[in-house]
Amino acid sequence: MIRQTHRRVPTFVLSVVWFKRDLRIADHRALAAAAARGPVLPLYIAEPELWQQPDASARQWDTLAEALVELRAALARLGQPLVVRVGSVVPLLTRLHARHGIASLHSHEETGTLWTYARDRAVARWCRDAGVPWLEERQTGVIRRLRDRDGWASRWRSFMAEPLTPPPSALPPIPQIEPGAIPTAQELGLAPDPCPGRQPGGRAAALACLTGFLTTRGRDYRRAMASPVTAATGCSRLSTHLAVGTLSLREVVVALAQRRANLGDEEAARGWRGALSSFEGRLAWHCHFMQKLEDEPTLEHRALHPAYRSLDRVADAGRLAAFQAGRTGWPFVDAALRSLAATGWLNFRARAMLMAVASYHLWLPWRDSGLILARWFSDYEPGIHWPQAQMQSGVTGINTIRIYNPVKQGLDQDPDGRFVRRWLPELAPVPDALVHEPWRWSEAHRLAYPPPLVDHLEAARTARDCIWAIRRAAGFAEDADAIQHRHGSRRSGLPPTTRTPQPRRSSTSAAQLSLGLEEP
Repeated sequence: MIRQTHRRVPTFVLSVVWFKRDLRIADHRALAAAAARGPVLPLYIAEPELWQQPDASARQWDTLAEALVELRAALARLGQPLVVRVGSVVPLLTRLHARHGIASLHSHEETGTLWTYARDRAVARWCRDAGVPWLEERQTGVIRRLRDRDGWASRWRSFMAEPLTPPPSALPPIPQIEPGAIPTAQELGLAPDPCPGRQPGGRAAALACLTGFLTTRGRDYRRAMASPVTAATGCSRLSTHLAVGTLSLREVVVALAQRRANLGDEEAARGWRGALSSFEGRLAWHCHFMQKLEDEPTLEHRALHPAYRSLDRVADAGRLAAFQAGRTGWPFVDAALRSLAATGWLNFRARAMLMAVASYHLWLPWRDSGLILARWFSDYEPGIHWPQAQMQSGVTGINTIRIYNPVKQGLDQDPDGRFVRRWLPELAPVPDALVHEPWRWSEAHRLAYPPPLVDHLEAARTARDCIWAIRRAAGFAEDADAIQHRHGSRRSGLPPTTRTPQPRRSSTSAAQLSLGLEEP
């Protein structure tokens, strides 16, 4: 007797929108494209393996989870709430396809880590084998399969000038699919990560942040961005929302253009025109750095210039632990580290200083210190973080070598010691004149605060000699020229980031440029 088998017939055919770091319904091309085809299953997959990577943290998940709550509510108002599942993407798609029949998979392109790159390649293979088209839409100014940077800036401007995509008017409800619970950080296996000053996530907070910056907080942007004392309120603070996609970059560009168009003469005279111009420049540089990781996925792990791949920086566990604890002995550095640990955010100049001090003065491998900072950033964007980690540690071969003096930075950016005293209460008894150099105080032995790990002036000289010796070696310039051609900015095409124009370089093997870049 021949047994008859009955293949399960899908109840209906639908398009799946795979939400990743694009947690909104406005200006969401993938959602709009799927809705134009018919029924839509909006899906977010919490991947435990992703959240066990060494750059992931509970504060990042908590920020993202707040956005998921609001996204689910927004989609429910259209008719179909967000479906959340926990697991690996390919097995989950396989089960969905067997039960319902997936007509198409929609998502935004993602520039992420090597782990997400490998995950996406596995999804692409599954789609080919299953006969399911995977339609990916651009979300930022990053361009896939780019050969060089010629014309990149004009293409960025063209993309940002395209009309915003409205959300669908309605989504037909899909029966017999439970929305599923949004897991906690603990359920994803993440370690406890207290961050009392963390910026709230979600679309409502994103819109309020954007409006507040463009109408009130942003006037002193140029001045405020430099110091952590003023940057927390004077910077846009949009980086967290751009990292998880509760705002699209084009939404920010459009809002900025509208604000500029409506500026009155009095507002322009009070500094708004210059502030908005500077901010516009940083939006373009945001994508410029992400493009580097898109073009060179190994940049997360491997120095951009081959001559620096064998640099003998030392994985000193004691120094790394002191760096992580905010006990390097340099007050301004330690205050920045403790502030970041408690709030999840820091202005760009302080971020650059931390990476440089770890790499030059402490001579730590850039990836070791870079991972600590990545976990602490609630606005962690791999495409910005890892190119910047390499840039600030001097291993790109095309950027200016900037070795920050940790004492001078404190004196310049926090002259009255207000920032230092807030985060280092153990320095309360130190006189104001010595708060950035407490080891010079006659009573320093009474402090519950360590002396500097090294002599910062001597360490800087040693590091500079080592880095420049490699730059002077035969063949270095030729490799640097190739890197510049592939990754370097074409400066004339990007908005300026400072008031003072930078001099042109006659050789691409010289420094690309030295940016005062802030993650917006």
